[in-house]
Amino acid sequence: MTSSELQIPPLDTARRLAERGDLDGAAAILGELAADPADPDRAQAAVGLAVVLDERGDVEAARAAARTALATGHPEYAAQAACHLAQGFEREGRADQARAAWQAVLGVGTAAYVPLAHLALARLAMAADDPEQANGELRAAMAAGDDRVAAHAAQQLADLLLEHGQAGAAAEVIMDALEFAEAQDVPGLRVQLGIVHLELACAEFAETVEDVAADPQTSALAIELLARTLPLRGRPEDADQVWSYGLNHEDTALSAEVRLRYHRDA
Repeated sequence: MTSSELQIPPLDTARRLAERGDLDGAAAILGELAADPADPDRAQAAVGLAVVLDERGDVEAARAAARTALATGHPEYAAQAACHLAQGFEREGRADQARAAWQAVLGVGTAAYVPLAHLALARLAMAADDPEQANGELRAAMAAGDDRVAAHAAQQLADLLLEHGQAGAAAEVIMDALEFAEAQDVPGLRVQLGIVHLELACAEFAETVEDVAADPQTSALAIELLARTLPLRGRPEDADQVWSYGLNHEDTALSAEVRLRYHRDA
């Protein structure tokens, strides 16, 4: 070994070995560093060891290394270790363990990882059919200080609110997100806002259809607009029912007006 090689920090040597495919050599160096409580690079080495062991297929040993890094409380590498644990548990479908690991990320409190943890916890909540928990986590992700993550969280929250019939609240979320969204996120948010407006329009058309005070022309217009908008939201069967309602209405003036609108594009 040359004098220049002796001067290379062990972490750099381990990284180079890993990049060359020598996972065993990298693991040996990283394992030695991670085993020494007094080593200043212990946390970083333990995270690197977890990654190398995962690549080698030794999942449980990798998790032990990640837990070593997490126990150091290092603001960067402890957070990375908790993310490593959480992502692995999610891949295996172990939701409870993944949730605990993402909570550990929040416990470390490193700003760069907090938004991602809230987003992940929201994902787990939605998978568990817990919309209230998902709502809270998505709002926390929006407030965590990362504009890109916040924009993604806003889109997911708007979808969640739409799914539960809260189009007005969904519109407010998207409008708020447009105030801070980066340029690359704005088009998607605008499309989603348009979708929300379609839902709001459908609600207004439906209210008009059910309003006994509406005259036949207004009711027929509402029926047509509702029936032509619903397919845009992936609800063609509902559109057919709306047309059927109008075409077979007991008010002959209304049904005649609907029939004209129904056939005008034929």
